Amino acid sequence: MIRILIVEDDPMVAEINRRYLQRLDGFELVGIASSVEEAAPILDTNKVDLILLDIHMPGDNGWDLLSKIRGLSTEMDVIVITASCDKASIKKGMRFGAVDYIIKPFEFDRFKSALLTYQQEQQLLDQQERINQNELDQLLLHKDQKETNTNELPKGLTKNTLQKVWKEICVIGRNPFTTEELACRVGVSRVSMRKYVAFLADIQILETDLVYGSVGRPVLTHRLLPFNESRINIYLSC
Repeated sequence: MIRILIVEDDPMVAEINRRYLQRLDGFELVGIASSVEEAAPILDTNKVDLILLDIHMPGDNGWDLLSKIRGLSTEMDVIVITASCDKASIKKGMRFGAVDYIIKPFEFDRFKSALLTYQQEQQLLDQQERINQNELDQLLLHKDQKETNTNELPKGLTKNTLQKVWKEICVIGRNPFTTEELACRVGVSRVSMRKYVAFLADIQILETDLVYGSVGRPVLTHRLLPFNESRINIYLSC
């Protein structure tokens, strides 16, 4: 069981992280802290394997906590979850040894990928005293993941459905839309549509925003980016 602490000052984002975590097996939530100051006593009194760490918070920020953790030479790992997408912040996270860096807003599939990859790495290290070069390459470089051709769709996606999704997005244009709205227009399930939206975001066709309403949960909306048509055309014509 991997024990996790969420450090996030936005209560709605913290709740999203908590709910996402509940959907995954093999993880236990130790606590949620809204600041570095709140995180300190939790870390002092609990065994924590992995911190899901926001960066910009009142008082000490996430970099302060990450720096302190690295200075103590603990075995605790950190996944940075932040809206900071500038080059300096990303490089800083890598220098401080973050095992992954997730940019807000994000969807469950990206969160799941980060957590399951970490889980698999820990299981490999825990199960074997010695690791050969091939196993180490799989661990560090994820060489076990199938390298796809530039025009090959991810597993579970079809060209026919992608064409329908793209047709509706073109009709919507630069107006924002939700995954559910697009699923209704295309006539597929919301779960299926999430995969297409995540794929289009990965190839930089769509951008995603977390929109806060006056009440209720924040909503993820998507918008068409200015793009090079070749990014999508290679998948539509394959």
